Amino acid sequence: MTNHTTEWSCAETSTLWTLYLNNSMSACVLRYFLETVQDNEIRAVIAKAYDAASTNENELKTVFWKEKYPLPIAFSENDINLQAPRLFSDTFKLSYVLQMGKIGMITYGASLGAVSRKDIRTLYTTFLQRTVELFDAATDLLLERGLYMKKPYTVIPDRAQFVDDKRYFSGINPLINKRTLNMIEVTHLSMNIETNQIGMLLCTAFSQTAIKDEVREFMLKAKQMAHSHIKTFVDILLKDDIQAPMSADYSITASNIPPFSDKLMMFHNSMMVAAGIGNYATAASASHRTDLAIKYEKLSSESALLAKSGADIMVHNRWMEKPPSTADREELSQKRE
Repeated sequence: MTNHTTEWSCAETSTLWTLYLNNSMSACVLRYFLETVQDNEIRAVIAKAYDAASTNENELKTVFWKEKYPLPIAFSENDINLQAPRLFSDTFKLSYVLQMGKIGMITYGASLGAVSRKDIRTLYTTFLQRTVELFDAATDLLLERGLYMKKPYTVIPDRAQFVDDKRYFSGINPLINKRTLNMIEVTHLSMNIETNQIGMLLCTAFSQTAIKDEVREFMLKAKQMAHSHIKTFVDILLKDDIQAPMSADYSITASNIPPFSDKLMMFHNSMMVAAGIGNYATAASASHRTDLAIKYEKLSSESALLAKSGADIMVHNRWMEKPPSTADREELSQKRE
């Protein structure tokens, strides 16, 4: 039988390139976490996460070499300082692993759905399985310690119902009272509170350890935006007397000695903002109340503007690697000198 899918398509190229950068960054962060973690049970989960990220990175590297494709520069030991003092509490590290596991499951699932080559599908399936196992381990330990940010509890309905009034979708008409939130909407509001809390604490740590002033100022701006978005989501829940999920005992130390390079911190923030925009898009599409969908669109626009200012900083400092591009046919067709 003839194999018609031996070459890389744009999907294989783009996903392999993106996943290599992500795992390279994650391996650096988790390596530093291993140097500073004190709790042995949390250390075991972080070690599992580090093994997954570093193994993924090496397996991706093998694919690049096999295909004779240029390897991204990504990140290395030059982007971490393992002698830097403790910056994050152990409870934050564990919740960070959980949140990165959630991002990983979404990213690997989307990448798997995009590619067609058998060996790449097998590779991404393995990545996804590792991430699910990591997600389970982090969730189990957080629950065991009473640190898991549980979603709000709601009343279980006594029967199934149909929507019988178009006002169910209203939310922006001041003459029509807004209905109470449904459980789907509460779930997305709660999840976006959680992700922004992790992002806000990361930006706090990054702002106090950044070397360049422009990076420090950017991280402070990102921190303020995350705080503002959290307040927006909390206020929506409280209007329906729903208690917002609260973070556990996370803390950032007073150290200002950078464990990570400015390049790595800017890339990390870029990845988190991109994930947040994706979360908002999912929440907007799942929310039936029009005011919620509009609110998510507004917050997505704010996040996109922040991402653009961050990208400008990365380009200015030559920290942003150019993604693989299609051939410029116009340039290739120019008459050679």
